[in-house]
Amino acid sequence: MMDDIQVDEAIFELRPDFAVLVMTARGMKNGPTDDRARAWLAGASAQPVPAEKIDAWKDAYRAFGAKPQRTRPSVDALTRRLPLPEINQVVDAYNSISVRHALPIGGEDLDRYAGPPRLVRATGEEASEEALGTPEPGEVIWRDDIGVTCRRWNWRQVVRTRLTEETVNGLFLLERLEPMTLEELKVAGEELADLLTELSPGVRISSRLISAGN
Repeated sequence: MMDDIQVDEAIFELRPDFAVLVMTARGMKNGPTDDRARAWLAGASAQPVPAEKIDAWKDAYRAFGAKPQRTRPSVDALTRRLPLPEINQVVDAYNSISVRHALPIGGEDLDRYAGPPRLVRATGEEASEEALGTPEPGEVIWRDDIGVTCRRWNWRQVVRTRLTEETVNGLFLLERLEPMTLEELKVAGEELADLLTELSPGVRISSRLISAGN
């Protein structure tokens, strides 16, 4: 599946600096927030948030017609909720890395996908859950063979693919724009892999970088 994940060329035409580090984690064990996860959340919540990275995502939203003050990029919304809320161990892990690096990260249940994830510009006819509404033509969305999995790039995911305490095989999408460097993106991925391995010592992690020309 890893090789089948796609970012449409139209995305790179919109933002040539976009890159996504795709990670799969198979054989995860998840559970309610514990003291270890609380420490991750507290450490991330105490760090200053670099505004220039958030601003880059706001600019990207405006480029496809979204209003970032109304539907905020995920990392912007997350940093406005500090101290970070407790969700579950795996979500706490990737939320802490997201805030540490001001990096949007999506966590998904891989087994609930129908076909490979694709990042595309919407036609406006894609199936979507009622709570999210139908994407607008030209909107940046993640989707699979059924329909939308996340609207407005990383604004909000559907319930169908949400990562829960029952998730065994996870998909993580770490989305980068400049001024974040590809090296920092790599480091963030390694940090997330370390936390997932700490939670599930037997987890099997694979990753792939997708960027313009790659």
